[in-house]
Amino acid sequence: MSLQATTSQTVGPYFRIGMNWLYKEDVAGTGVTGERMVITGRVLDADGQGVSDAVLELWQADAQGRYAHPEDQQEKTAQPGFQGFGRVPTGEDGSFRFTTIKPGAVPGPDGKLQAPHIAVSVFMRGLLRRLVTRIYFPNEPANASDFALNLVEAGRRGTLIAKKSQEHAGNLEWNVILQGPEETVFFDC
Repeated sequence: MSLQATTSQTVGPYFRIGMNWLYKEDVAGTGVTGERMVITGRVLDADGQGVSDAVLELWQADAQGRYAHPEDQQEKTAQPGFQGFGRVPTGEDGSFRFTTIKPGAVPGPDGKLQAPHIAVSVFMRGLLRRLVTRIYFPNEPANASDFALNLVEAGRRGTLIAKKSQEHAGNLEWNVILQGPEETVFFDC
């Protein structure tokens, strides 16, 4: 009898079954103050086709730059009702949508303030590890001095910056492109 190697398991085709109770499309929470917006986009493969079985996890600070987490020891008052976490699945065409508020600046590893951003983890079938990226805001002056954006070559920074929606004033659009010349910048974490 000879032994044969079996295929390694990744997330698998049943990734989304039973996960619905974990989905949360309102990242900020109801009644939270701040510049409210809807962010839409798509997760696209190397051929420009939508990825129908991806899940995005979102983590952000409130409008004052404080996370809803006990390890955030800043001397800022936590905003009541703010959650700062969301999890959204993609649709059949790879589309996603969530609502939130624009986060405030948070301290970076060197103590300097980072530009307002949303941390994003992408999970999907075929990935052995999550993909980690960020969403930055258009026309944000602090983008020029953000430590993470400055780690990225200038020509690729645009993959991390959302665009103003042409269809809905106040909304933003941002896509996750998994491969190719317009590939979204992903960080090793």
